[in-house]
Amino acid sequence: MWVADAIRNNDRVASLDEARASWGDHDRDNPFPLFAELRADAPVHAVTLADGHDAWLVVRYEEAKAALNDARMSKDMQAALESSDAVVAEGLPGPVLARHMLTVDPPDHTRLRRLVSAAFSVRRIERLRPHVQAIIDGLLDDIAAAGPDARVDLVAAFAFPLPFTVICELLGVPEPDRAPLGTALKTLLAPTPTDEAYARAKAASDDVVRMLGALVDGKQREPGDDLVSGLIAARDGDARLDQRELLSTIFQLMVAGHDTTTSLIGNGMVALFRHPDQLAALRADPSGLPNAIEEMLRYDAPVPHATFRYAVEPIELGGVTIPAGAQVIINLAAADHDEKQYECAEDLDLHRTDTRHLAFGHGIHFCLGAPLARMESQLAFGTLLRRFPELRLAVPDGDLRWGHGDGLVLRGLSELPVIPGPDSKTP
Repeated sequence: MWVADAIRNNDRVASLDEARASWGDHDRDNPFPLFAELRADAPVHAVTLADGHDAWLVVRYEEAKAALNDARMSKDMQAALESSDAVVAEGLPGPVLARHMLTVDPPDHTRLRRLVSAAFSVRRIERLRPHVQAIIDGLLDDIAAAGPDARVDLVAAFAFPLPFTVICELLGVPEPDRAPLGTALKTLLAPTPTDEAYARAKAASDDVVRMLGALVDGKQREPGDDLVSGLIAARDGDARLDQRELLSTIFQLMVAGHDTTTSLIGNGMVALFRHPDQLAALRADPSGLPNAIEEMLRYDAPVPHATFRYAVEPIELGGVTIPAGAQVIINLAAADHDEKQYECAEDLDLHRTDTRHLAFGHGIHFCLGAPLARMESQLAFGTLLRRFPELRLAVPDGDLRWGHGDGLVLRGLSELPVIPGPDSKTP
């Protein structure tokens, strides 16, 4: 489902193939002009998604922030699907992996988040910093070994393996299992514009369920000092995670722990390449990196739309009434370009003083992994720019394609071809 096409067409489609064929590469590559048109027209829009489901789309900052924190917006898709009044799109990865923090309401959400939150404390994340730096150094050594004039895909060589390796180590995924799991996740999270692509994604979803089940079985037999072992043993009072909650939580942590950071690194580098003056200023003064990361998150959010919600009762928002049972989609990327919230909102400004954004969400579902994403991205950008001062695009930026992700919740580059230039680490 690609919202931009659904809004533009605003009609139902006759078949699944026709719905998927209506996804637009132009909109996926640069949806922001359309988002600006929508914000100018109204804060909340009734839309028809490309798969035929009706929904309400929130595009301005004030309304988006309110919706993210509104308890009348339920995240419990299972309850929505069981409700006779709610019509909610259901898709991959399927119900086996769909009972995690992002798909439940309190008190289940409170219980699940409490069981996981200790692993993502700021203190624990900071203890990982030297190890993350070592992973970064190793990946950049490999890029340097290809030679200064080599064409390198920065997504495949750096932006993907960095956070994927980190989250696999946190979860305790054995090294031999990481490559097949990574391949399956890429296929599962790729766009499915045809029935054949959907079938591949469905098969990948089944593979992920099987591999995560085997991971859990192994940790039950031989627990380790890792997050999966901790989740198996964790209690909240007398409650434990059941098998579905456990698999779903591991899946959510796996995806959120690597895919969004991959897209942040890729999207952020493209933003810098397109603004060479700001890239030069950041290289000259790396102390501005933490603020620059927040601006990159605002400017080109790796999660353009929040995961689905539905209204449990009629809700007045942005001058309209969202009916009970309606599906609600909060456009984080559009909200973070709201001219009423930010001066020169469409511009990348690494020195922006108001760096508050909704890229990590807001309210009780605020991204649990935000400290990890910030730490990884600060080290990644800082080391990459320092070691490769002549790093540049290998293709015209108009050739870049945002073909990774489902086009709705996730949005990332298919690849990012670069020429690394000389490695400053080399004598």
